[in-house]
Amino acid sequence: MPYRRLPNTDSSRLKALTIALEKGKKLTPMDLAFKQGTFQRVRSFLPKWKNAILEHKTTYEIQIKNNKEYLKKIKKAKLYISHFIQVVNMAIVRGEMQESVREFYGIEKENNRLPSLGTEADVVEWGKKIIEGEAKRKMRGNTPVTNPTIAVVKVHYDNFIESYNFQKMLQKNHSRALTSLADLRNDSDEIILSVWNEVEESFSDIPDDLKREEAQKYGLVYVYRKNEIGQISLLKDNESRIFNF
Repeated sequence: MPYRRLPNTDSSRLKALTIALEKGKKLTPMDLAFKQGTFQRVRSFLPKWKNAILEHKTTYEIQIKNNKEYLKKIKKAKLYISHFIQVVNMAIVRGEMQESVREFYGIEKENNRLPSLGTEADVVEWGKKIIEGEAKRKMRGNTPVTNPTIAVVKVHYDNFIESYNFQKMLQKNHSRALTSLADLRNDSDEIILSVWNEVEESFSDIPDDLKREEAQKYGLVYVYRKNEIGQISLLKDNESRIFNF
């Protein structure tokens, strides 16, 4: 005996509600297999559900699209921050700068290792440190670091920060859309359950096979269990053999 399976994805929920709405519009209240009050709930709720799904999809697609450009900018920022510190370290090795110069950039004077730039927060932190540190060092009359200059580093760092802030805004928009969709999901399930229960009740006086056939016209879904599928296949094979014989 097949059992009824309620929608378990947002798209299948949308399909179930859409079919119910179309039936409610097409049939008179007397012919409709579910209550008018339920139909009004479907008609009122469906636009909200469509908008929530659309907003979720749109914010996700925009976020993914922007992420490609964002990854390019953070890669550039990491590269220039790293190169700047490497140039400072090489100047120290050559004796052109003192080890103490590292302290301008928030690095211990004897630490010749590159700082970790593995996270967004690392890039934000170290970009700010070397930009501010180089400005302080130049104010004391020291020769600017070149190849790259801090001006070039700052261009790529500012591009990264702008993209970073924009990406965070997109993430918030997507998170808000996801929350809105989740908040409506329970209402969607409740309305669909009411429609389907009322449809089945409306056809309760006819044989089960006919009841399911009529109910499916309203979007109800029935599925067979695995063992039942095997039994059905066996019956069809037997029928085929008898017919061929």
